[in-house]
Amino acid sequence: MKEVVQSVDRALSILEVLSDQETGLGLSEISNQIDLHKSTVHRLLGTLMIRGYVEQDPHTNRYSLTMKLFELGNKKIEKLDVLTLAKPYLRELADKTNEVVHLVIREGAEIIYIDKVEGDYTLRMHSRIGRRSPLYCTAVGKVMMAYLEEEERKKLWEESAKKEYTSFTIIQYSQMQEELKKVKNQGYAVDDQEHEIGVRCIGAPIFDYQGNVHAAISVSGPAIRMTPEKIKVFAGFLLKYGEKISRELGYMGEM
Repeated sequence: MKEVVQSVDRALSILEVLSDQETGLGLSEISNQIDLHKSTVHRLLGTLMIRGYVEQDPHTNRYSLTMKLFELGNKKIEKLDVLTLAKPYLRELADKTNEVVHLVIREGAEIIYIDKVEGDYTLRMHSRIGRRSPLYCTAVGKVMMAYLEEEERKKLWEESAKKEYTSFTIIQYSQMQEELKKVKNQGYAVDDQEHEIGVRCIGAPIFDYQGNVHAAISVSGPAIRMTPEKIKVFAGFLLKYGEKISRELGYMGEM
């Protein structure tokens, strides 16, 4: 059994008590809540103040937390690597669907494929790690656009050189707006042969700790295999794994 260092344990108890109070606590209140003598609490508070974790209001003498704990936690979150975190989930998703799974990020009006895992079925498509594609005609791109503010979304649309890759490609903004409403409502997007004839893709978002879409994942397969029934099943898988990766990145909101 691991040994508990008493002074560290007591200092952490103070931090936990203060975290529940928006207006702070006085010395006696802290002492009562953690059942420690005021002189001991005072010494521990002094150390916590020197280290920048606690501050004292000069007018009320009440103690409260600073933002230092948030800053420390934020440093860890910022170092999280979506590519590393997502890797095992992409493999699981490919095993479940037997289709090609992609992980992408956005740069401007384009997506960049940063990982690709193939299932048992082979699918010849133009994707490769490092390749770029437009937002507007890919499932992952559409799901990223759906969660942007309207002003930014329209700006990206105007920056895109709309090309009709297939007869299914959406190149009218009014039609895209309706499509993105549907995407946001259901939580996933479908590329129904909009980028490549014969290929259907489903995309779902990955959120970061701030609630922004940080990346997206997709499942791609031949249109003949990607039936409406299968798309519904695969969409459920995508949403599940998108949530798992989002949680790994520190996302705490609803999916």
